[in-house]
Amino acid sequence: MTQPPQQGGYGAPPTPPRPSLPPVLPPPPSGYGGPGGQPGPLPGLQPGPMPGPQSGPYGRPQDPYDWNSGYGAPQAPPPSHPPLAGPGGGGRRPKGWWAVVVAAVVAIALIIGGGVLYAGSGDEAAKDDTAGVGGGTGRAADEGDGTTSRGSEKVPANPAARVLFQVPSPKAGGAGGAVPGSWLTGKAYVKTGVAEITGHDPDKGTELWTIPLPGPVCAVTDHTTEDGLTAVVHESAMPTKAKPTHGCTQVSAIDLDAGRKLWTGSALRGRQPIRFDNITISAHTVAAGGAAGGAAFDIASGASLWTPKASDTCYDAGYGGGPKLVAVRKCRASGRLQLHIQTIDPATGKVISAYRMADGIEQVGIVSTDPLVVAANAGGGAGGGGGISDYFSIDNRTGKLRTRILAPAERYAAACDVIRRIEQCAQSAVGKDRLYLPTKAHDGGGSGQTNEIVAFDLTTGRQTGQRTAAGDGYVIAPLRMDGGNLLAYKRSPNAARGGQVVSIDGVTFAQTELLENPATQAVRDAEAGLPPERAEYLYAQGRLYISAVQATGSASPAAKEYLVIAFGTDA
Repeated sequence: MTQPPQQGGYGAPPTPPRPSLPPVLPPPPSGYGGPGGQPGPLPGLQPGPMPGPQSGPYGRPQDPYDWNSGYGAPQAPPPSHPPLAGPGGGGRRPKGWWAVVVAAVVAIALIIGGGVLYAGSGDEAAKDDTAGVGGGTGRAADEGDGTTSRGSEKVPANPAARVLFQVPSPKAGGAGGAVPGSWLTGKAYVKTGVAEITGHDPDKGTELWTIPLPGPVCAVTDHTTEDGLTAVVHESAMPTKAKPTHGCTQVSAIDLDAGRKLWTGSALRGRQPIRFDNITISAHTVAAGGAAGGAAFDIASGASLWTPKASDTCYDAGYGGGPKLVAVRKCRASGRLQLHIQTIDPATGKVISAYRMADGIEQVGIVSTDPLVVAANAGGGAGGGGGISDYFSIDNRTGKLRTRILAPAERYAAACDVIRRIEQCAQSAVGKDRLYLPTKAHDGGGSGQTNEIVAFDLTTGRQTGQRTAAGDGYVIAPLRMDGGNLLAYKRSPNAARGGQVVSIDGVTFAQTELLENPATQAVRDAEAGLPPERAEYLYAQGRLYISAVQATGSASPAAKEYLVIAFGTDA
């Protein structure tokens, strides 16, 4: 259901006209394939009795890195740029003619006063110029007060886990078969197929419901509303040889508890449907962005909240959601691309604050929206793909840079998709005004590779001194926050041990084991095929769900290729 664009500006001072953007190239074709298989026992990976706890102390290897040598110390900030509120003269257009009048009055006042004003929520100006402490939880983090180590995950009497169920991988046809997206509610574990979304019993894996989609899934978000609603981007039809892609133009809202599709909509830029690369949710707003601009919908009704104009020289390339809504807005000026990080009102698209990245930085990933942290390959030294060299901590209220954290890719293992799926950042977490990063795996001097997780202060940019070692023969990666604690997954790439989920105390950084997978060859092979950097990991209340983001091309049980593997303790 496509709604007509709404009229009016969004409360930003007008900017001088800029040259038109170059022609927008369509995204590469998406893959397609058949529906996913039914859950059930597969050869070599059977649900079974609880294995006994694994014994043996985990040694603490000598650290080959000098952690006091200034890794992560604050670097000189990028060239100073005045924060810009709403560059581009429009594009996000909320309802209400009065917004144009307010924008004009504010612009005149700013010209006379020579200042920059940011509109806060409730149309109040953000008057405090001091960089805030943040205090909110990071992306995909649990709610917590941010000052204690309390968490909601209980420590089981016996962390030894068994296989709960597994789902075979669906066939992937044609150009691939992307299957991104998994969610866990109080009623179901939900996983995408190539062109469907299926709810499973969280313990048994039996199918509760399936929502067929007209075309392959393109993009998803980890975020959901309080009542279990989320949204996905998908194609309008299945690919064929004559037409291998129909474009990722469709947005559908999904009720994860009820197992039903609420609505499907799209948006236009001029007369052309917008192809969306990413999607997110904040409050009751679904926001989707791409190379042709961004649009937003009310998640309950599908009503259009804003769409871009064909004449815009700026566009929303993507959004980060959760506690705040943040837009990555790109503008073309004097032949150069400028990147703006805007915190916006999710109901109207009105700019609350904005920070302009230094010239030369044209791609970023959003690690967290509250506190606001973005990642970038600032100097090109992190290589291609998801390599990150720097993290920028930005004040949501004022748009000012709080600090810049140097995290060279050759030393840290976190990654972000800075090209298309803006908020897809793996192996990092934000909470308690800290950024948690894993180091690259290195020789542990014992049973193979190992690494550490270290914490950076988002106010100073320096390491806090908190670090925890994976242990001899393990490699560790952050999963998410649990109140003031950090949840992490430990895998053993070179030893006969099952993976573990641990809780890291937010103050002492001591580890508490929550779950340990069986150490059978079949389980270890399955885990090795779905490592954290290339799969989705969900942990809650003694259950761990590991799922693929790409169909493997074979649904044969003998292939031992899985869409989902679930583990659980008896505690």
